[in-house]
Amino acid sequence: MSRTVHCALLKTEAEGLDFAPWPGPLGQRIYAEISKQAWQRWIAHQTMLINEYRLNPLEAKDRAYLAEQMERFLFLGEVTHPPGYVQAHLTPTDSA
Repeated sequence: MSRTVHCALLKTEAEGLDFAPWPGPLGQRIYAEISKQAWQRWIAHQTMLINEYRLNPLEAKDRAYLAEQMERFLFLGEVTHPPGYVQAHLTPTDSA
């Protein structure tokens, strides 16, 4: 049986996470207030940040940056993009 939460990002009732995905109080807040769908959106955004900024999740300063961005993304709806970042758009010929 799945757990539902009122998702802080999506502003609707949705399926909750199965476990806290981050340590400490922030992880508990994410578990209580963020849905699986919203978490997947964060994972995609985090991947872009890691790639564009060439972050190393093993480095403490990079983990701290990602934690700050995660909180802003999930709870404040703030999205950070690198300077000059252009989001890729699929065209009908790209879907093949």
